[in-house]
Amino acid sequence: MQTKQKLVKEDIVNIFKSGCKTEQTVGIEYERLPIFKTNLKACDYSSEFGICNFLRAFAREENWDYITDDFNIIGLKQEHNSITLEPGCQLELSIKPEENIQSLKNKIDMMDKLMKPILDEYGISLLGYGVSPLSTNKNIHLIPKRRYNVMAKYMWGILSDVMMRETAGVQCCIDFESEEDAMRKFRISNKLVPFMTAMFANSPIRGGVETGYKSFRALSWLNTDNDRCGFVGQIDDNLTFEDYIDYVLETPMIFYNRNDEPIVVNGKMNFKEFMQNRDCDAEIEDFELHANLYFPEVRLRNFIEIRNHDCVGKGLQYSIPAIYKGILYNRSAMNEIEELLKDFDYKDFSELRYNVPKSAMNSTVGKFFVKDIAKEILYIAEKSLIEMNTGEEKFLEPIKEYSMLGISPADVIIRNWNGIWNKDIKKLVKYVSEI
Repeated sequence: MQTKQKLVKEDIVNIFKSGCKTEQTVGIEYERLPIFKTNLKACDYSSEFGICNFLRAFAREENWDYITDDFNIIGLKQEHNSITLEPGCQLELSIKPEENIQSLKNKIDMMDKLMKPILDEYGISLLGYGVSPLSTNKNIHLIPKRRYNVMAKYMWGILSDVMMRETAGVQCCIDFESEEDAMRKFRISNKLVPFMTAMFANSPIRGGVETGYKSFRALSWLNTDNDRCGFVGQIDDNLTFEDYIDYVLETPMIFYNRNDEPIVVNGKMNFKEFMQNRDCDAEIEDFELHANLYFPEVRLRNFIEIRNHDCVGKGLQYSIPAIYKGILYNRSAMNEIEELLKDFDYKDFSELRYNVPKSAMNSTVGKFFVKDIAKEILYIAEKSLIEMNTGEEKFLEPIKEYSMLGISPADVIIRNWNGIWNKDIKKLVKYVSEI
């Protein structure tokens, strides 16, 4: 009988090294908030016209396969694309990475077109917005996915339930060529994220009232389990794959799986201790699960996942990958961004992360307004995309309409909310409805 080999750090490092590739694709994970058109409340999972029956109907109509957890439908898949549910029924489209953003848009447009008649039949609308506009977490039940129930009981922070049940975002995935390239992109992405959060702030109204924040979604992340959220490694210039892995290894574990059942740990040991525990018999799948329960602003895998953007629509969702592609796939553009941000240190970026949810583009870093730096970021990204000669600079136009005025989508919503909408939640919902 062959003895099972003990999991060691080198096995984990090899996961990251396997991501090194010469091709440069862009991926997107696009979450949206489903609400019932009749009462504007968040969709539930199990009612007659809830999200589970919508998934059943879509799978039957379009020949998609079920993704299940303990026999409950938690998503659908077809080839490399998937439709999955976040804890509060948020609907996420995960699209196979493509070389150009137009291909991503075409796929999302096609999936939206296929979903629309069934969404209409079920009286559901999908919102391009960052936080539930009317229902709050106390009235949003978790979907029946075992992992989410364990997470909800463990994850601490006064707004962790808001984050899990109410919020929706857009994530961008970027490739790397080598460890050196990965860590440079990782470092630059971390520095860009607070500015990007400000530029795409889109969640000022929650529970039917103005919150005083332009990104309540970003605020919820600031108040969720700081053991596993925030910046990794204080944006260290010398960070390596092993350094990143060490941070993950030292993070308290929530649970691991055995025989398709969650074994709850609840922070009683970290993953490093788990690996050293002979009774646990750690496997590479255990690390992959644990790493997926680690939620930094930028997450390193065998690709780079850049996370902290409110859900947006009206074409803004494609401005996000366009900015990152323009900057991170052009060495000259990376040089320019490093030069632009060279005078700011970890403390500056950390303070900015805490200021952005409230003030967005009017936040300051050092002596500068975020809105002024945002214009420079856009200029660098646009120049780079033009040099690439792919025509993708057109995807920057939606965000330029805001950033060149020094505002975010939230500013327009707040102005309308207190003006022509007269605090009418129906008008907000109509404005942010995507399907």
